Amino acid sequence: MTAHVRAAAPTESFVVTDDGCRLWTARHEAANAAPDVAASDVAKPGPDSAAILCHGGPGFWDTLAPIAELLAERGPAVRWDQRGGGRSQHQGPYTLHRFIADLDAVRSAHQVDRPVLVGHSWGASLALQYFLACPDRVRSLIYIAGVGLSWDWRPEHNAASARALAPAAAKLAALRALARPTAGQQREADVIRLLTEFPDRSAARGHVERLLSPYFVGDPAVNQALNAEMRGLTEADLIERCRALPESVPVLIIDGALDPRPRWAVDSLAAALPNVRRVTLTAAGHLPWLDSPAEFAAAIREFVL
Repeated sequence: MTAHVRAAAPTESFVVTDDGCRLWTARHEAANAAPDVAASDVAKPGPDSAAILCHGGPGFWDTLAPIAELLAERGPAVRWDQRGGGRSQHQGPYTLHRFIADLDAVRSAHQVDRPVLVGHSWGASLALQYFLACPDRVRSLIYIAGVGLSWDWRPEHNAASARALAPAAAKLAALRALARPTAGQQREADVIRLLTEFPDRSAARGHVERLLSPYFVGDPAVNQALNAEMRGLTEADLIERCRALPESVPVLIIDGALDPRPRWAVDSLAAALPNVRRVTLTAAGHLPWLDSPAEFAAAIREFVL
């Protein structure tokens, strides 16, 4: 890709799943792209030209607009809020099977045959699980700041998180102890937590304010249910399933070397995938497109050419 194409403002729409849950989506396209249908409808891309992005959490909302704008240089890019978060309906069940089906509903509604599938953090896990379930429906996978195939990394991350949160630990504990926190109090707790994700604390406040604007109150049941289910998955089984994935579908793993979640957690996944490239951004943390935007963009552009 030799020229960078300016993206137009995204078109928002709702996808209704087979169980009646309304999922918010936003579709990015190049500014000079002509939509196939009215702006209120979902436009039809070429079968292999689109990307679909899965945000982190679980239970959060989409924060991936800068990545969608980047990917819109090559074709449509669709963001969405997963059920239980953001602008989407808070409606169970909150299960891995249901979230995979929701992702497929977004793919189908936007008339994408085989997307470039992009996931960040929990969204990277969701994108990988979709790839395992529907390998013929994925053109390629971009796995950003994921946590691998086991939960062995949690003690190291919890210790690092406790150290980073220490100056604000009392304030955060008080906010979390509130029986009925207001939206403002929940936002304050999220600000404290998210500030620790950035290695450059001088830029962290601005990044967090943008991530939380607009702000939504999530459903804690989403996080609790999905994390409990993910803990029940077996690393050895996932390794075997990853080894069986088609070599024709490439995977890009992007790590931030300064991510509080240890990057060795992803080693077994990288070793198991048949066709994988791994890029580590030395100055980035858990949100590498914000910490190292130029290096992140270069890695994405090289991969999706």
